[in-house]
Amino acid sequence: MSASLPLPPVLPTPVASLRSRLERLSYAASNLLTIYLPPLLMALLALLTYWLVRITPPVLPPEPERLVRHAPDYFMRNFSIKSYGAQGELKSELTGTKARHYEDTDVLDIDNPRIRSFDQKGRLVIATALRALSNGDGSEVQLLGDAVLVREAFKDAATGRELPRTEMRGEFLHVLQNTERVRSHKPVTLSRGADRFAADSLDYDNLDRSAVLTGRVRATVAPRP
Repeated sequence: MSASLPLPPVLPTPVASLRSRLERLSYAASNLLTIYLPPLLMALLALLTYWLVRITPPVLPPEPERLVRHAPDYFMRNFSIKSYGAQGELKSELTGTKARHYEDTDVLDIDNPRIRSFDQKGRLVIATALRALSNGDGSEVQLLGDAVLVREAFKDAATGRELPRTEMRGEFLHVLQNTERVRSHKPVTLSRGADRFAADSLDYDNLDRSAVLTGRVRATVAPRP
């Protein structure tokens, strides 16, 4: 007759116990992440949005359009303004006793102006008046009151001809320096050497060396030798 004895229970090994514990911890951590991760991400996103709002400069309201009045915004006294060409050569020099700049029109109003300018061939032209109005870049100047513009005699290098002194006088002369023209809608006298012309208006082209005189035109032409 045989009898079987009950076997003792199999105790888990230390390794198996550790693995089981880690699995339970991993499962618990996974459950915690599933539950709490979305709220944490939303809270983090809210904090980030708040931080961006704090560091972003506020949007300023549009500034109201500034009303520009016809009034001087700066003055100059006993001044000299020079302009130079691309190669550094002096193109013009403007001097005066007083000047007022108007911002709305970008016009310089000058007392007792004196302008020294050089044409494309380097010939000197001098203009004076009691008053002058110049645009922003000085390409147009209106001479007002006892206006005088003089180009001294010179020899034309291309033709070898001696060109006489030219002088224009009037109460108004409009000088366009870029195109080398002088215009006037008021009476003016034009002297070229010993020849003298007077008219009610003038359109003089220095590049073509031609003058258009209109209105009551009077001329005195000296005899040629």
